[in-house]
Amino acid sequence: MAAEERVQQDGSNNVKSCCPRDLMKRFYLLQEERVQTYQLFEEGFKAYLNGSPNYNFNLYRQLVHEITETFNKISKDIISIIHQLQTVHNRVPLASLLRKVQDAEQSKLENTAKLQMTRQNLVDHPTEEQHRVEDAQLKQSVKELVEKLVDLMEEIKYESEDLYDDVDDDEKTDNDKDNLQVER
Repeated sequence: MAAEERVQQDGSNNVKSCCPRDLMKRFYLLQEERVQTYQLFEEGFKAYLNGSPNYNFNLYRQLVHEITETFNKISKDIISIIHQLQTVHNRVPLASLLRKVQDAEQSKLENTAKLQMTRQNLVDHPTEEQHRVEDAQLKQSVKELVEKLVDLMEEIKYESEDLYDDVDDDEKTDNDKDNLQVER
């Protein structure tokens, strides 16, 4: 693989240029980072709620700031991948699926933030039915978005299958060589 085809990154992890297969590897790594960031966000929020009624808002605000920066970095990197797949590599259907993931992730983040506010309202005002209804609606919305993301990731897997064909061929060739050595 030529040097210009390899994933190249600057200090902020922005993807500069690479081949489609490496772009997809980077995309999957960014999605994993996104999942881990959501987990951190949820853990931090639970710790914040456990402080009720004396919330440590300053600490939670710092967490939200750091989470926001991480999500922004991930989004910028994925937008760069989408742009390269679409314009440099003419992989428009694949880029379109990644764009749909970005849109769904944006909605999921917005609904997660709303859900956290609702959960705090439930802790602060446990008898108000409106908060229970809103909580149930937002949980369902987030669940549906997660299901949509799973479906999109499956579509991406099939749309990008051909990027890994030569990897499979290389493995088959290596296996054939191994089989020949065993037969001798």
